[in-house]
Amino acid sequence: MTRRGLFAPALGLLAAACSPLSLLNTLGPRDGGVRRVARDIPYGDDPRQQMDLYAPTAPGPYPTLVFFYGGGWDSGSRSQYGWAAQALTARGFVVALPDYRVVPQVVFPAFIEDAAAATAKAAEVVGQYGGDPARLGVLGHSAGAHLAMMIALDRRYMAAVGRPDLIKAAAGLAGPYDFLPFDVAASQNAFGRAPDPTLTQPVTFVRADAPPIWLGHGTADTVVHDEDTVILDDRIRAVGGRSEAKLYPGLDHADLIATFSPLFRKKATVLADVTEFFHRQLESGSPRQA
Repeated sequence: MTRRGLFAPALGLLAAACSPLSLLNTLGPRDGGVRRVARDIPYGDDPRQQMDLYAPTAPGPYPTLVFFYGGGWDSGSRSQYGWAAQALTARGFVVALPDYRVVPQVVFPAFIEDAAAATAKAAEVVGQYGGDPARLGVLGHSAGAHLAMMIALDRRYMAAVGRPDLIKAAAGLAGPYDFLPFDVAASQNAFGRAPDPTLTQPVTFVRADAPPIWLGHGTADTVVHDEDTVILDDRIRAVGGRSEAKLYPGLDHADLIATFSPLFRKKATVLADVTEFFHRQLESGSPRQA
């Protein structure tokens, strides 16, 4: 069976794979030295167009990250991912954690437009909470990685919100970046009405002048195969862009983001690796925890 044949059925499992992670929000330990400094900040009129902000308790300024959770483009909530935002915050960032509209309420490109609008709004408000909007990066897990890569690579989305040069670095964890054709319900429902399906794929928009990219993937991921990360990294490099990729032996789809939790952090260095990338690219001298 081809890679496409293996990957396409797994797309329908994206939301199912991510849902157990919400237990870490209620049952898992949290990183200290951080706090939620704002909640329900609107970036649009819809109830799902809101975000929370997390900041270190020590004064800034800190670089800013916008984190997009996964959920197959049809589920997920920021109320389930405070633990992940806190993990990033504890390493010296102000972190925006937005919701975004999902299927069936909307289809492509609405959720990507939401990601761009949320990122622009984060830059507008983080200065009040110790964040530096001039040093801003985006990242996401699974479908959230797709959102992060689309707004970092396809110029149209950030240009549409008046901030074409805002994103200075981007990272994707276990993201789908090259998943044509749309032959299962999840991809059909989210992207099936797109007049040109290639415009839904991050690999379409690789460019030499894109922000620096970091990509991480588990080799045991059967939901989104690690080949997607390899392909995107290879394509970016081929056009002269800046990309770093790391594969984590034995980690599956949920493992990759679960390692942000103190419960599973010793399993792999994902959190340390991605935050080191952002500190390096955003030229931050902010304090970090080990």
